[in-house]
Order: sequence, then C-alpha cells, then structure tokens
Amino acid sequence: MSHPFEELPNTPFGDELIDQAFSRAARAGRAKSGIDAQQSMLLTAANIISDNLENVVTGWPDFDALDPFYRDLADAIVSVDEMRKHLNEISWASEKATDIRHEYEGRLYDSDTDTARKLRKQAFARLADVVEEVESDLEAVMDARQELRDLPDIRPDEPTIVVAGYPNVGKSSFVNSVTRATNEEASYPFTTTGIQIGHITHEHIRYQLVDTPGLLDRPPEDRSEIEAQAVSALTHAADAVLVVLDPTGECGYPLDVQRELRDDIEGRFDAPVITVYNKLDRFAETPSVDRSDVDADADFLMSVVEGEHVDEVLQAAIDAVGYEPELPIDDR
Repeated sequence: MSHPFEELPNTPFGDELIDQAFSRAARAGRAKSGIDAQQSMLLTAANIISDNLENVVTGWPDFDALDPFYRDLADAIVSVDEMRKHLNEISWASEKATDIRHEYEGRLYDSDTDTARKLRKQAFARLADVVEEVESDLEAVMDARQELRDLPDIRPDEPTIVVAGYPNVGKSSFVNSVTRATNEEASYPFTTTGIQIGHITHEHIRYQLVDTPGLLDRPPEDRSEIEAQAVSALTHAADAVLVVLDPTGECGYPLDVQRELRDDIEGRFDAPVITVYNKLDRFAETPSVDRSDVDADADFLMSVVEGEHVDEVLQAAIDAVGYEPELPIDDR
C-alpha cells in the first residue's frame, strides 16, 4: 500500500510545455498543406497544452476525500488552501486553451491560407500567454509534489502506537527493543531529525510504532505552526499513545516539566494515553525521586536497558489499541 501522494503526476515547466506543444504542432503541420496544415497545428498545440494541464490537476487527490491524517499532513507541509488555488488556476488554463482552439477553428475554416497562417500565429501567442500566466502555479505544484511524494509510510488504517516524551527518556530505545531492528528512519519536512517507525506483529495483526522527535518532545508553545499541524495529523493516526518519562532527570528535563508535556498530550489525543516511567534500574541512585509519587502517577514502570517490564508495556499498548480486524461477511 502506498500513500496518496506517492504517484503524483509530473508537472511540466511552462516553457517546456510551450516548446513541446509548438514543436509537435510544427511536425503535424508538415504532414499537410494549406488551411489543413494550420488547422492541424492549432489542434495539436492546443490539445497538448490542455491535456497536460488537465492531467496535472486530475492527478492530485481530492483533499476533502482524503483520510484526515493525510489531509492534515498535507496542510502542514504545503497548505491545502494554497494548493487548491494553484490547481484551480491550472484547471482554468486547461479550459482556456480549449476555448482558444474552438474560437480559432471556425475562423480558420472561413479564411484563405495566408489569413489562416496569421490566425494560427495569433492563437499560438494566446496559448503561450495562458501557459505563462500559470507558470508560478505550475512551479508551486511541482515543489509540493516533491515534498509530499517522499513522505514516510505511516499508515493511518494500520493500528498505530505513538511513542512520545522528551528527548533522551528512552523512546527510541523502547521502539528498537520491541521491534528488533524492523524499524526505519525517515525524515518529515517539518522535523529536524528522522521519525522512527517500527513494526511488530501480534496475533497476526501488524502494529506500527511511531516515535516523533521534533514534534512530541517539547511543549506546545515551542512548536512552530507547521509542527503543530503535524501533531494534529498524528492525532488522527494514533490508536494509543505511550508517554515515556525519565524520573531520574538524566534526560535534562525536570519531572514536573515532563508531566506537563504528558498532560498536554492527554488533552490533545483522542486515544488512550499510557504513562510509562523508564530507567527503573536507576531509581536507587536517584534519592531525590519520591518513589511513592512515581508509583501513584505511573501506569507502568520499566527499564529498557535491563529489559524489565518492556513486554508488559508493549502488551498494554496493544490492549489499549483494542484492534479487531473486520471479519469477511461470510464469517460474521
């Protein structure tokens, strides 16, 4: 399965499209003579321009019909409203090229060869103007295509566990431990570091674990607008969230600050949030930590380094997802 932006169509530069249309038109004209040659050139050039522009527009998915995850993700990266404007302009240009063809076809039929040649040149000039008018729109769509088609493969229809928390609390170590090297590193346009995506299979169901450095590892006020939109996209994909905290303070963030981030995540995600305290093996070396306070706040305690309770945490996340595959109609 691929994401909806993986097969986006190539978008031509304006001057390339004009060159292609007029050179193909010249070849078509050489095969005929008189008014027929001018008609053939007009038809060829206008159709190439109109068809290519239409293909750019129809090759993009309907944003309103997308899974909310992908729609919000696209909005975070390229702005859906801006993309609609660019695509609408290109659609207008496609229709305008066809209108020009229709306008000049009748005039060519009613003229002599010399007049037909002049009219055809007028039509070519107008076609070129139309393409040049949407040149910036074509470039914007081209840039958007490049950014969106290389998105990592997070699948919102697959059971998804998002792993959150401040840097150096053990998120990546947990994902590495439970996925046993089945993870992948991939960069989103709105993060400074790669997002880690791991996969596990439990009772014949594949789950994806998503660790999102640069997004869910700092408070909301420190996120840019684009990053905030990306977090919104993740809320659509998450079926459960593991928030990992480091009670020892080795991560560089006080425990109360880590809890504030956890509270924000709980308020933002419409999914079960499990609070996991990592580095259980270091509690004895951290006398400033009130163990009873941690016990009262934690859903689970674990040590990824020592392998303590890691499997239990993973099973709790799977149970929280509560995913049941849809049975075929015959088996219901």
